[in-house]
Amino acid sequence: MAMREAKFRIGEIVRHRVYDFRGVVFDVDPVFANTQEWYDAIPADLRPRKDQPFYHLYAINDQQGAYQAYVSEQNLLPDAERGPVEHPDVKRAFEGPKNGLYRPRASSFGATMN
Repeated sequence: MAMREAKFRIGEIVRHRVYDFRGVVFDVDPVFANTQEWYDAIPADLRPRKDQPFYHLYAINDQQGAYQAYVSEQNLLPDAERGPVEHPDVKRAFEGPKNGLYRPRASSFGATMN
């Protein structure tokens, strides 16, 4: 199966389709690239297909506060709120937001980032 182009880009603010959290995309895998153990921990009726882009997010919600999330494209929506995401790594890695999009800081996305 051919790889699809990612719908969301680095710096974009997104919201989870099912769970109540929003975040900023900081990396994209063209297909699933996490562990099988992680994948198997997802309830079977909610388990996403592996052949789609998966996004690394600096995420935040009211229960957990700031954390990192790994989310399939099918479970993300553009964030209508478009306001800032109050996650400490967002401030370190990005400038903005401006028009609902963060811009990577030049020093944050060098050779050391995966």
